[in-house]
Amino acid sequence: MESGPHVLGIVLAGGAGKRLMPLTADRAKPAVPFGGAYRLIDFVLSNLVNAGLRRVAVLTQYKSHSLDRHITTTWRMSPLLGDYVTAVPAQQRLGPRWFTGSADAIYQSLNLIKDEQPEYVVVFGADNVYRMDPMQMVLQHIETGAAVTVAGIRQPRSIAHQFGVIEAGQDGVRIQRFLEKPPDPPGIPGDLDSSYVSMGNYVFTTDALVEALRADAADEGSVHDMGGNIIPMLVGQGTACVYDFDLNVVPGATDRDRGYWRDVGTLDAYHDAHMDLVSVHPIFNLYNRRWPILTNHPSYPPAKFVEGGNAHE
Repeated sequence: MESGPHVLGIVLAGGAGKRLMPLTADRAKPAVPFGGAYRLIDFVLSNLVNAGLRRVAVLTQYKSHSLDRHITTTWRMSPLLGDYVTAVPAQQRLGPRWFTGSADAIYQSLNLIKDEQPEYVVVFGADNVYRMDPMQMVLQHIETGAAVTVAGIRQPRSIAHQFGVIEAGQDGVRIQRFLEKPPDPPGIPGDLDSSYVSMGNYVFTTDALVEALRADAADEGSVHDMGGNIIPMLVGQGTACVYDFDLNVVPGATDRDRGYWRDVGTLDAYHDAHMDLVSVHPIFNLYNRRWPILTNHPSYPPAKFVEGGNAHE
């Protein structure tokens, strides 16, 4: 029996990852190996499962065989409790076409939401390296009553123009504008030298998500992207909030790796993220006894079981 909010996790894992060629020549980007034993997708799945969010659909599309196999063999949840991590390929339920964007991927998979009937839907990307307790973000979302909450990470304003940027109101929570690579990024109230950069992680109230997806699908001018279309739509309605990643507390995190997040979208970024692992005191330590990267593969580290949001060996 569930003791918390009923949440469905959707992981967007359909990107082709062209900028990571040749690593993505024969596999989807989320299936790219990382840190020797892991795949990129293991980070988001570990974060969700560690937080107790154990009903997760992974939407796939390009070169998905190795990713499907990895999920099937290493992410076996307890069916007796109704838990699952399952790969869901493009099914062409709405006609003979593939996903045309991240929002369209969810729109074409609304049957998953209809079957699960969750109160909230967590939509996370599949190819970033970080630790996070998503339940803390869900609880803020419930408290604010927002239609969508967007995870934002503080970055220097001098480099924020490279990303999607969130402009928060004076309360530091309500989103006033969502800007794609603005030349003059807005600062954060009380911290004007920094800007909120979108991490591509969202929490939606289910009804608001479904309504927005249907409106977007009917818009012929839309590119059907979550960050490019759905989030600005809800920001315009005044129903979007930001979650400050700096507020997230992960058990076992150190002062050195707290708040660590890397988008490994290019070969240079992929290399740099690996270099963060290899110093005597690594910038990001893969081994965290209380919040491990969970798998069921025999060649992986031993931490495999989660109970009540705390992982145990």
